[in-house]
Amino acid sequence: MSVSRRHLLAAGAGLSVAAAVQQSAHSADLPLLGTYDVVVIGSGAAGMTAALTAAGQGLTCVVLEKAGTFGGSAARSGAGIWIPNNSVILAAGVPDTPAKAAAYLAAVVGPDVPADRQRAFLRHGPAMLTYVMARSPLRFRWMEGYSDYYPELPGGLPNGRSIEPDQLDGNLLGPELARLNPPYMQTPTGMVVFSADYKWLALATVNARGAAVAAQCLARGTAAALRGEKPLTMGQSLAAGLRKGLLDAGVPVLLNTPLTDLHIEGGAVTGAVVPGGLVRARRGVIVGSGGFEHNAAMRARYQRQPIGTEWTVGAKENTGDGIRAGERAGAALGLMDDAWWGPTIPLPDQPYFCLAERTLPGGLLVNASGARFVNEAAPYSDVVHTMYDVNDTDPAIPAWLITDQNYRNRYLFKDVLPTLPLPAAWYGSGAAHKAWTLDALAASIGVPAASLRTTVDRFNSLARRGKDPDFHRGDSAYDHYYTDPAVLPNSCLAPLWLPPYYAFRIVPGDLGTKGGLVTDARARVLRDDGSVIPGLYAAGNASAAVMGHSYAGAGSTIGPAMTFGYIAARDIAGVL
Repeated sequence: MSVSRRHLLAAGAGLSVAAAVQQSAHSADLPLLGTYDVVVIGSGAAGMTAALTAAGQGLTCVVLEKAGTFGGSAARSGAGIWIPNNSVILAAGVPDTPAKAAAYLAAVVGPDVPADRQRAFLRHGPAMLTYVMARSPLRFRWMEGYSDYYPELPGGLPNGRSIEPDQLDGNLLGPELARLNPPYMQTPTGMVVFSADYKWLALATVNARGAAVAAQCLARGTAAALRGEKPLTMGQSLAAGLRKGLLDAGVPVLLNTPLTDLHIEGGAVTGAVVPGGLVRARRGVIVGSGGFEHNAAMRARYQRQPIGTEWTVGAKENTGDGIRAGERAGAALGLMDDAWWGPTIPLPDQPYFCLAERTLPGGLLVNASGARFVNEAAPYSDVVHTMYDVNDTDPAIPAWLITDQNYRNRYLFKDVLPTLPLPAAWYGSGAAHKAWTLDALAASIGVPAASLRTTVDRFNSLARRGKDPDFHRGDSAYDHYYTDPAVLPNSCLAPLWLPPYYAFRIVPGDLGTKGGLVTDARARVLRDDGSVIPGLYAAGNASAAVMGHSYAGAGSTIGPAMTFGYIAARDIAGVL
């Protein structure tokens, strides 16, 4: 029996009945809306990869999506994918080996994640990627030079393992393209931009390669327009490519169909309750519904303060529905205190996840005392962990990114070109401040003027020497990714000397939460005693991350999400 949208609507698919449906979630009197071998919750990277895999094994499958669009947070993202030893990087000559990858992941993750889960990710990740390319139009590119986040650890690669989707023509989706979740940031009009291009676009006015990359992005856009294409890259390409694979496989993706509970019979999960009734699963339910970043109560319950829902760039529908349903079914939860953190500027229209801007030479982060407290170029999750670690004793939330006019004359800031004025709304909201002296800037942001002057003087002296003994900025190869190679002797460090000076408010933002249902190496959801909940699987941000409290490299969210979605479907099919 297949489910139709007319049937769902006729059964009363409005959210107003969700509470009543949930109360009867374990009863036998729910209207049956459809029966499939596999029911997948969520149409992000984890869910669509799981569905594509299940269909490829000859299983009937449906994807239930809460939003009115498909793609979730993956569609909004840069779509970096971290999977060691995959065919794309090996073909590009990346010197990866299984032994290197295992040593590196173990060093990064430590004891937080069982070794068998780490091994499962490393073993099945390359096969997953090959499978996805065989059953969808997706192709991938190596993000050359995007270092692993801790390349000095055993097995780390300074030139990186991360890949991203290649350009895809949105016309392949036909009318379904209109239902693709929009990107977090629009690319410049007329340009086709990859994630790996952004580091160079930030330098386009001061670096020959940056100018060449900008010209190449424009040339790609022009060529695509002449061909009549609708070019997609990054998360838009990833989500569209997976959706095209599902279209070709005949897998329905039902939008506006939120999970209200899991259906349980005889101790096993046998379906998903949605507004209006039950979608039954003969063999298993895979939860790929994302994290809980937009659930204020869950963030307050599980995470360090201050926190809220206004600083995340995750999809707005991510309110922990799958996690809460799994918990009601007896699932253990893990890593609920953590997220895929990153220093973020709370701009008035939406938060801005700050990558290059805090790393480029000529900027530094200070706390409420006007003092530095962290290596500004460190992996973004580490910077926010440090903000929380020190905040109780020396407040660093918010922190402030301090720059000068020399910095603004040289580098792109978000989408504001060098030398151009920042939007007035940034100043009006308090996200940005500007003053002609450091003392006046200190007064504007409420930090001690003498301390800020001393901090900048110290930073300038270190920048001129090219060494940062205070916080070791520039010691790691990773620190140099988003920097200016023309700045010597350390591309991470340059003094602040040209007024006016700027300060940007920095808060603990995130790409999504990383805690959720505890799973085993087969993506099966576990109870607190370690036993398996029959019929229930989880992948992506609805599950406790295989990265533990750390972050191996660009794409450590999406790579494991896709891999464990693949693992879950293969386990259900009995071919793992």
